[in-house]
Amino acid sequence: MAGSFRDLTVYKKAYVLAMEIFEITKKFPSEEKYELTDQTRRSSRAVCRAIGEGYRKRQYPKHFSSKMSDADMENTETQVSLDFAETCKYISQEEYRELRNKSEEVGRLLNHMVNNPEKYRPKQ
Repeated sequence: MAGSFRDLTVYKKAYVLAMEIFEITKKFPSEEKYELTDQTRRSSRAVCRAIGEGYRKRQYPKHFSSKMSDADMENTETQVSLDFAETCKYISQEEYRELRNKSEEVGRLLNHMVNNPEKYRPKQ
């Protein structure tokens, strides 16, 4: 098992996605600064935060599953924001598909963690 949350595939993928979202939201219109731009950035970064927090508590399976579920919830919130961004034409359909596919992959990995917390317990 990985020694740090930063070694987890899901964390790496979520982090890359959050950074891609940061870059792509730079081109959102200024009137979205305090709504869609900030919220999309916050939720995508919250995925990484919840993974880190949950990994530190992985010796407690229920807490671990709860934090991974929180990460999945934030990931879903990010997807909803991407839906709005695509519909409002702030991002292209291609950008949308790419980001959504990456987000869905993160979601699948998080779901595995939620359903299999014992696989992530620290070695005794």
